[in-house]
Amino acid sequence: MPETVIYILGYTAVFLFGIVIGSFCNVCIYRIPKQESIMVDSHCMNCGEKLHWYDLVPLFSFIILKGRCRKCQTKLSLQYPLIEGMNGALYVVVILANGWNLFSVIYCLLTSALIILSVIDFRTYLIPNQINAFILALGIITVILDREHATGHLIGMVGISGFLLILYLLTAGRGIGGGDIKLMAAAGLITGWQISVLSFLTGCILGSVIHLIRMKVSGVEHKLA
Repeated sequence: MPETVIYILGYTAVFLFGIVIGSFCNVCIYRIPKQESIMVDSHCMNCGEKLHWYDLVPLFSFIILKGRCRKCQTKLSLQYPLIEGMNGALYVVVILANGWNLFSVIYCLLTSALIILSVIDFRTYLIPNQINAFILALGIITVILDREHATGHLIGMVGISGFLLILYLLTAGRGIGGGDIKLMAAAGLITGWQISVLSFLTGCILGSVIHLIRMKVSGVEHKLA
């Protein structure tokens, strides 16, 4: 089989796996804030009809059903295909950037966790402890696999999170949320201190710019997720 064909099939498989996990991300996004089990059968949010397997094929079911519930014809949220497609595409990006190895698996799972966390945070201004715990578990696995750089990972864990903790104490919790401290500690353990610093600064800049635009265009409040 030509190398190009193998290359295409490999990344197609990654994308398909990514959209399947993206479908699970949607389940987590809707159910975790409501403290519902993520293991129960999926159902229509409007009529409660239990969804069959052929209604749950990521991306394709949404297209075939024309974005509506099969039973009640309620229009489904565009979040479903967007999250699925984004997760699949980012899995491909991770593999392209980092290669076919165990660290890429960790980075892909981290990507999904951050997607779930970001959407929930955007809607509720809360970062679920379950997601931070999952990211921390990925961090511990990363340190075990990359023991020769363990010091850098540990510095990444306490660097930005330590700064945020000081900010939290000085402002009595008004300047930063506790979930952000836990997030930067868990994610920093995976990435190490250099990428942790870069991601924090980039996030602050992009978040501020985007939120200022939203305040101007949509009239949202000053509170920033």
